[in-house]
Parts: sequence; C-alpha cells; structure tokens
Amino acid sequence: MSSSTQAPASNEGGQRLGPLLACLLAAALFGASSPASKELLGSLSPLTLAGLLYLGAALAVAPFSLRGGSRVARRQGRNLLRLAGVALFGGVLGPLLLLVGLQRAPAASVSLWLNLEAPATALLGFAFFREHLDRRVLAALVLVTGATAWLAGASGMALVPAALLVAGACLCWGLDNNLSATIDGFTPAQSTLVKGLAAGSVNLAAGLWLDAGPGDGARLAGGTVGLALLVGALAYGASIVLYVRGAQQLGAVRSQLLFSAAPFFGVGLSWLALGEPVELAQVGAAVLMLLAVMLLHRERHEHPHTHSAQSHTHWHRHDDDHHGHAHEPPVKGGHVHEHQHGEQVHQHPHRPDLHHRHSHG
Repeated sequence: MSSSTQAPASNEGGQRLGPLLACLLAAALFGASSPASKELLGSLSPLTLAGLLYLGAALAVAPFSLRGGSRVARRQGRNLLRLAGVALFGGVLGPLLLLVGLQRAPAASVSLWLNLEAPATALLGFAFFREHLDRRVLAALVLVTGATAWLAGASGMALVPAALLVAGACLCWGLDNNLSATIDGFTPAQSTLVKGLAAGSVNLAAGLWLDAGPGDGARLAGGTVGLALLVGALAYGASIVLYVRGAQQLGAVRSQLLFSAAPFFGVGLSWLALGEPVELAQVGAAVLMLLAVMLLHRERHEHPHTHSAQSHTHWHRHDDDHHGHAHEPPVKGGHVHEHQHGEQVHQHPHRPDLHHRHSHG
C-alpha cells in the first residue's frame, strides 16, 4: 500500500482544461445537429435520417478505431453489456425520439429542450452510478432545470407532445452518458464505431422498410444522403468521441453540464440559418446556463480515499497522480493502452471518473 501527496493546484487546472474544452467542442458540434436535421427531415423520415446520421458517425471514426484498447477487456461481459446499452439507448432510441419531436416543433425549441439531458444524467448518475453531488452542483442543476422549464413554458402548450418526445430522448442519452463514462477496454473511437454501426444499421433498415414512400428512392439517390452522413460524422462521430474522452475524466454529471451548452449553439444556428425569431426567454436562459457552468467549475470534492488494485484500458496522462507506470521509450501527453494500478491511498480533489466511483457514508 502506498500514498501520495496532493497534486499542485496549477497542474490540476491544466488537467481540468483539456476535458472541459473537449466537452464544449462536442457541445458545439452536437448543437449544430438540430437545425441541420430539421432541414434534412424535409426529405427523409426520422428513422432513415437517424440511421444515416449514425452511419456517418461510424465512417468518421473508423480510421481511428484500429488501434488501442484491450482485447481482453472488450470480451468482458460487463463492458459488452454497457456497450450494448449505449448502442440501444444512445444510438437507436434517443435519436429516433429526438427526430420525431423535431418534426413537430421549431428547431430552436427542440434545441433548448435538449437541456433536459443534464438533469436526466444527474438523476441517473446519483441514483445508480455513485456520482457525488455537492451543493454547487445541485445549484447548477437547479439553474439548468429552471432555464429548461422557463423555455418550455414559453413555447406554448401546443408543443407539449414534441417536448415529451425530446424529454424521452434526453432520458435515453442520460443513461448513455453514464454508461459511456464507465466503459473500459474500448477507446472512444472504438465504442463510437460499434454504436454507429449498430444504431445506424437498425434505424436505416427500419426506415427503408417502414417509412419509404414512392419518392424516397429518388431523394436517397441525390445529395441528401451525403449531407446526412456529413452531419452525422461531425455532430455524432466527432462529438461523441470528444464527449466520451471528457466524461471519462470529469464524470458524467459534470461533463454533461458542460455539454448543456449544445442547445444554445443549436439556437444560434436556428436564428442565423433558419431565420427563427430571437426570444427574450432564450436570452435569459442562456444567462442561467452560464451561471450553472461557473458554479460547476468552482465545485471541489476532496477527502481521503482508497484505490483498489486493478487493470484497465482508457485514455490517460502521466501527470495526474494516478498513472506513474513507465514507458520505453517515454511517452508524453495523453494516450490509450492497458495498464495496471497497485492499491493506493491518498487525498486530492477528484471527480467520479473511472478511478473515483467510491461510496460515501
């Protein structure tokens, strides 16, 4: 058994910045998907479009999924079960519910309702995945939920069915987020490839079988398919890889609060590209969301804790007080490979990532 001292505050700040920026970039890419998908739904059914989006994601990450990870860990039942849940809830059900809701409501409204994903992730994370929530995080969740309720109320009762569909999608993605943050043995690109191929194939096959009309063949032969694949490659492929990488270091609740910026990127594009009106409630909610992110960044959780001996595979750095193993030749920066940890007892600020999912009395 060994112990180590708390990492310097400046080093901790550097470790926070990388996953924080990854989650924000993931948010920007995913936020663009709502206005882009709204346009594509004029030519494609929700099932067909959902399939093309995730096949585009798979194509985008395929070149980066050939290396890394652990063959042993990928064959473990717990990881395969988590990955199956990610594919089902995050890849099949979530996008389908979102796109059906998007057919029935303006893109800006749907983008704003996507803020419900943060409370859904937090609720599931706290109840089932041993996420720790302090008062700052709870206050941030209240702000996010309040902003979402304000905006949904301002949209009118006629859009309630669409809002419920989007809420169902957010619940699916909340489960996806928690499962993605705990998958071991798969690199982010590998898990995205599996998710994209499985979800894309199921949704596209169902769409072509159930929803194709007399004119769908001609539309599918045009540039619509290529555009849908491109949207999927950026908004679902690159975005998912960036989010998973951030979530494995920040924990699902905190990374999801950062990802809550995604709806406002979507709203901005809806204003600029689709010509939808700017509403005062949307601006006010943006201010509440900014306060929520500021509260999140000030959250600090620290106490003595024990790491059990384990072997796993994930993206990591060697300056985080947890990964002191040697490489020959030496490796700098972040990388992915299978590695072992001895039992360790120490105290430092931490989050519920792959190394910190302990219970609290």
